[in-house]
Amino acid sequence: MVNKRLIISPLLSLVFLLTAFVGSAEVSVEAGKQLFKANCAQCHNRNMKDNLTGPALGGVTERWAGREELLYSWVRNSQAVIASGDPYAVDIYNKWNKVLMTPFPNLADDDIGSILAYVEAVYTGTEGGAAVAANAVAVVEQPKTNYTLIYSVLALLLALIALILARIVGNLDHMHRVAAGETDAPRPSIRQILTSKSVIAFVIFALVVLGGYTTVNNAISFGRQQNYQPEQPIKFSHVTHAGVNKIDCQYCHDGARRSKQSLIPAANTCMNCHKAIKKGSTYGTAELTKIFASVGYNPTTDTYIENYNNMATEDIEAIYKKWISDNYIADKELASLDAKGEKAVKDQWNNLVQSLTSEKDPKIGGPIEWNRIHNLPDHVYFNHAQHVTVGKLDCQQCHGKVEEMAVVKQYATLSMGWCINCHRQTEVQFKDNEYYKSYEKYHQELASGKRDKVTVEDIGGTECQKCHY
Repeated sequence: MVNKRLIISPLLSLVFLLTAFVGSAEVSVEAGKQLFKANCAQCHNRNMKDNLTGPALGGVTERWAGREELLYSWVRNSQAVIASGDPYAVDIYNKWNKVLMTPFPNLADDDIGSILAYVEAVYTGTEGGAAVAANAVAVVEQPKTNYTLIYSVLALLLALIALILARIVGNLDHMHRVAAGETDAPRPSIRQILTSKSVIAFVIFALVVLGGYTTVNNAISFGRQQNYQPEQPIKFSHVTHAGVNKIDCQYCHDGARRSKQSLIPAANTCMNCHKAIKKGSTYGTAELTKIFASVGYNPTTDTYIENYNNMATEDIEAIYKKWISDNYIADKELASLDAKGEKAVKDQWNNLVQSLTSEKDPKIGGPIEWNRIHNLPDHVYFNHAQHVTVGKLDCQQCHGKVEEMAVVKQYATLSMGWCINCHRQTEVQFKDNEYYKSYEKYHQELASGKRDKVTVEDIGGTECQKCHY
């Protein structure tokens, strides 16, 4: 009689191997890349090595080694893993100011496995990972040439060559005089060469050219500083608003679609959401309290304060210190304020006053004085509506991936050359666009196949008077 175990055991092993093979075949780096972009990129840096809103993911599989099942549970619902009391999960939660990770209950095991495979490929640069990593990073930093150093070295070399040639000319002149019978003809010294009229004239000429170049270059770039990233009176994260919560740029900057200016949103726009959302997920409650104080809103009673602009500073301080202290107790799970807590509340209040007041305007209430980042010279005409509504450009084309910037910076150079290159390359969105209906010639050429595209340059986008008054 045949032993069934001898047959069933190998069959089960074969089924197990086939199942494992099929399962592993469904896990891929390419699939992980798409899943990462859709679910993770808003909070985790795409180079896997630097922190963003969330921690760097590089090496995550190694950190959770032997507990892969728990890692998968963490991705689906981190709150449940923290509630279970797992020490590592609780430690991560505390390190990141008790900000909960977004749950992803719909991700299958293969989906999570693909994401982890992609993370590891980018982080380690394994076979095929280098190409993935290059595509994953939003902006690839190109190596920058230090032209200042190069020009300085060249200038020193030219000065040295000029000095040597001057010395040679002086010696030849001396030899000529001796040959002519001037036995007492002196050899020119280095000092005499350096103080000669020709050298002094050249130095003056060089200084005039250098000074003119520096003046013109600084005037051209006045107000435009690429990568300029100033601190703001209120810590505002575009990653949280435009990235995680997908708030459209034009909800806050509503002038971009209908006027020349994009407009800085007033605090009342912030209050549309923050009357309900009173606790900050990224920078804490203290930063939101600055908005409440600027408009005179009492978050404790959910009411706007009457006669707010005429209130004494002490009364305003009492209202917002109470709100800050109540939330400090709740956040720290304390029964009451201790000495450390009282100091924290005082520090937050002092920071609020410093952010909202100035020597010109010592009042706490009033418009928030944001620091301007993007600026163009007065002789340059730029219309946001022309580009956003008519040209149908995405904000990111000029401002970069703002949804990935915790602190906004000037992304592009905003130089004339940068604008002209864009006008030469950008195709005009003719289809279903009433604004360009009058360009009959181009519409006919597009319909007949004579031309395949129309650029901004074709319709006069590089003419001087289009951008300069």
